[in-house]
Amino acid sequence: MSLPKPVMRGLLGKRLRFHIPLAFAFALVAGGLIKYGVTEPRKRAYAEFYKNYDGVKEFNHMREAGVFQSVRPSGE
Repeated sequence: MSLPKPVMRGLLGKRLRFHIPLAFAFALVAGGLIKYGVTEPRKRAYAEFYKNYDGVKEFNHMREAGVFQSVRPSGE
């Protein structure tokens, strides 16, 4: 009793017919999860932050704290 020979002809094509749609579906699911799980909440957080952000007030606060070397505090 001998073992049958393995079928090698067309093996790559047969494997690709299964794995390419699977990889494509996985990529779509992963892309959707990243878009709606990471980027959309990040966009909302940035929008909420900049809704009440005053850049001039923040600059004056940092200037008074001495963060900048080229800008003197307003008391000098």
